[in-house]
Amino acid sequence: MIGVVVTGVAGRMGSTIARLVEEDSQLTLVGATEAPGHPWVGWDLRGFLGVGEGVKVTSSLDEAITVETRVVIDFTLPQATLAHLETAVKEGVAMVIGTTGITGKDLERARSLASRIPCVWAPNMSVGVNLLFKLVGEVARILGEDYDVEIVEIHHRFKKDAPSGTAVRLAEKVAQAL
Repeated sequence: MIGVVVTGVAGRMGSTIARLVEEDSQLTLVGATEAPGHPWVGWDLRGFLGVGEGVKVTSSLDEAITVETRVVIDFTLPQATLAHLETAVKEGVAMVIGTTGITGKDLERARSLASRIPCVWAPNMSVGVNLLFKLVGEVARILGEDYDVEIVEIHHRFKKDAPSGTAVRLAEKVAQAL
């Protein structure tokens, strides 16, 4: 069994991931975190999500990581992700990161940290969207500078990053191709 810690477990992605981990016979939920002061901190996760019996929600990844932990799955906020990367490197555990909006020196630091552990980091985990990234670059290269590109996106009102990491990556692929 692969021991998984989910950060931001009360969020849309975090709660979905915790439930999916529980459904997978090859994975086991061994830890969960939320931001300091969140009402779930200190309580058993099962009481909130119906999964993760015996998993206490903590505000510290250091506390959540156990000897069984092999991977941390992180869909939080940029500053939290940086702190989680530092902890994962210190503890020698892998990370899957879906957090977007990390820029500038923080992005350089995050890339440096991520290079020191097994890490999957993508603005969108969908196979279809990752194929779209590839295709957008090819289309931009073929059409060239004779065409204008516009990226339009619509999200629920609770979306934390606008433009989204997906939109930013699409724009990067177009820019790289031209």
